[in-house]
Amino acid sequence: MSIPHLIMSASTVVQLVMLILVIGSILSWVVIFQRTFVLRRARRAHQSFEERFWSGVDLNELYRETPSEQETLGAEHVFRAGFREFNRLMAKTKSADAILDGVQRSMRVAWSREEERLTLHLVFLATVASASPYIGLFGTVWGIMGSFQSLSMAQQATLATVAPWIAEALIATAMGLFAAIPAVIFYNRLSSESDRMLGKYEDFAEEFHSILHRNLQGRSEAGAA
Repeated sequence: MSIPHLIMSASTVVQLVMLILVIGSILSWVVIFQRTFVLRRARRAHQSFEERFWSGVDLNELYRETPSEQETLGAEHVFRAGFREFNRLMAKTKSADAILDGVQRSMRVAWSREEERLTLHLVFLATVASASPYIGLFGTVWGIMGSFQSLSMAQQATLATVAPWIAEALIATAMGLFAAIPAVIFYNRLSSESDRMLGKYEDFAEEFHSILHRNLQGRSEAGAA
């Protein structure tokens, strides 16, 4: 009646259910560790960039110091996209509204890419969290059905007749919960962390947009004078 023996002697359907749950659990832990690393890296990159940005460094110099767009992360990516569009439009038009609208669109696209990067594979965690209990329940139902079938074929109903079936049914339930509970916990945690970082990126985009707006206003007033 040991657990390994019950798993090995379980019916094919229940073994398949257990295999699916084990694979789902392993993959969810891979996603959990990978997403945790990505978010930790994003927090460090955001803190480092904000320290440089608010240190009073010239924006053109900061833009030249930033790596290529494929290597930038978070607020740095938003800044690079917005400032590149700002410089491009400054050479083409004198309309402050057109320049600021273009900058805002570029930063919105960069923000959307950061959102996609931070939330990558979180849907898989949500799927494991929601589906695993039901997959385990299917194995439970199948095991209970087997116990009733064994009772119908037995001349005398004893605990030994139904115990293996009920045990494998309960193991399927336990494995479903084992896969679902960590996925639920870390999905909520990682989603919250991602939303918090995306909120910081959005706040930076608004502040940077205001800086560029003041910059354009200053140039307009200087030109009028």
